[in-house]
Amino acid sequence: MNKSDSIEVVVLGSGTSAGVPMIGCHCRVCTSADPRDQRNRCSVVVGYGGKRVLIDTPPELRLAVIANGIDMVDAVVLTHGHADHIFGLDDVRRYNTLSGNGMPILASASTLSIIRQAFPYAIDQAAADPLVYRPQIMLQEITGTFELFGRVWTPIHLPHGNVQVLGFRVGDFAYCTDCSGIPAQERKKLASLDVLIIDGLRPTPHPTHLSFNQALEIIADLRPRRAYFTHLTHDLPHAEIEAQLPPHVRVLYDGMKFQVPL
Repeated sequence: MNKSDSIEVVVLGSGTSAGVPMIGCHCRVCTSADPRDQRNRCSVVVGYGGKRVLIDTPPELRLAVIANGIDMVDAVVLTHGHADHIFGLDDVRRYNTLSGNGMPILASASTLSIIRQAFPYAIDQAAADPLVYRPQIMLQEITGTFELFGRVWTPIHLPHGNVQVLGFRVGDFAYCTDCSGIPAQERKKLASLDVLIIDGLRPTPHPTHLSFNQALEIIADLRPRRAYFTHLTHDLPHAEIEAQLPPHVRVLYDGMKFQVPL
């Protein structure tokens, strides 16, 4: 597959909000020698047409983009405003320096409100010291489908417990992390996918995330050609999870790369 006619997805993080290994935990996953069991907080880069779009800015963002050779990002799209998805936003200032441009930040109204509270020094231009090294961000509210670099992005409205978050579809690729279900009307937006990345937190139920079986039920309904679990805990090692899954369902790991036809 030629990169010019495909989307390239780079996985920066695939772990739950505490990360794996977890602080103070010495279980067999947190001490595993398998690098696939070391999980940053969730984020991916979606690349096409010579541009790269970053989905979420977790706390490990600087380390993750360096490890994966992501020397430039052209826009940021946010799923929601929880700390594990936005608290690396300050690191986009380096991309500002390299490009000489502001960084478009696209998110729902509720997420933008959180960004304004969490990063006031990057928002209040009038009060900002021009000598301070700070991110230059341009906030844009997502109100429906939108275009980024010649491709249509479709927001998927998802429940995350009692919080509403966004997933995204671009071409035949969809990213649906941090969800406890996918409503019927939103599933219609996810027909005929080549790749679906979906929340698959752990084997047992959770009030704000999908369990493995719940995720598999949704995958069986949507019938993507390939599907991947993300936002995983330290309950089971990567290899043991994959041994329990159908061949077309795998588990993301940090640093994984794959292509999706356009």
